[in-house]
Amino acid sequence: MASLNDVVQGGQPTHGNYKGYYNKRPFVIDARLALLPPELFSNKVVLDIGCNEGWVTCEIAQQWRAKKVVGVDIDSELIRAAWRRRRSVWCLQEPSKTKRKRSESPPQLPIPNYFPQAMEHIFGPLLIPEASDKFPHNVTFYTADWLSQTLPDDAQGYDVVVAFSISKWIHLNGGDEGIAKLFQRAFDVLKPGGKFILEPQAWSTYGKAKRMDIKLKETANSLKLRPSDFPKMLEEIGFHYENIGIAGEGGFSRPVDIYSKG
Repeated sequence: MASLNDVVQGGQPTHGNYKGYYNKRPFVIDARLALLPPELFSNKVVLDIGCNEGWVTCEIAQQWRAKKVVGVDIDSELIRAAWRRRRSVWCLQEPSKTKRKRSESPPQLPIPNYFPQAMEHIFGPLLIPEASDKFPHNVTFYTADWLSQTLPDDAQGYDVVVAFSISKWIHLNGGDEGIAKLFQRAFDVLKPGGKFILEPQAWSTYGKAKRMDIKLKETANSLKLRPSDFPKMLEEIGFHYENIGIAGEGGFSRPVDIYSKG
């Protein structure tokens, strides 16, 4: 894998670290998350690997009742954008209601994008409130190559590990060994019964990606494993496989798989 100071080769996002990725794939509710059981993230500690600009990370933290969400990406510029995304999502959500009585039902989740985006640009960002266990305090971000670096939260373990749109890039940069390391690390940091959510990218998409850089091309030519081998690899590690369905449209139409740690 490349160093953290070498994540863009010749101006190309060779780790899939596209700037403005979610401008091409905009959402209020991410289609991949919408496929998952509603209770999957509730009161859970979640790791989002390759979080890009933090759109999915913030949605899980804000809308899915997660206890804590950790986003990690190899690109420091994307992580800076993720912190800005956290602030923007907070600014635009529905204001908090009057405090409820103890006998009342649990509070409703805030409505996202309650205010138009122009509000933040016109009036500036709102101040982040004092620390609490709710969004935006339940989300944090790190710049790291997670395959070779440990995060402060890793030691406590996670209930859910999310890996959206990254398998191809880890495979092309790290080879068969790299993708195997991703799967083993996900298994190791998950608590018993934890879930690994994988959006595998099709082998047919590797051809365009490898043309970005000679190193990617060389690695691609040496690969023996294919995405179709991933379920068997994960089951051999100790995961139980469940295909949830297909999410997205056009080039973003991909399967979403859940692997449970036995």
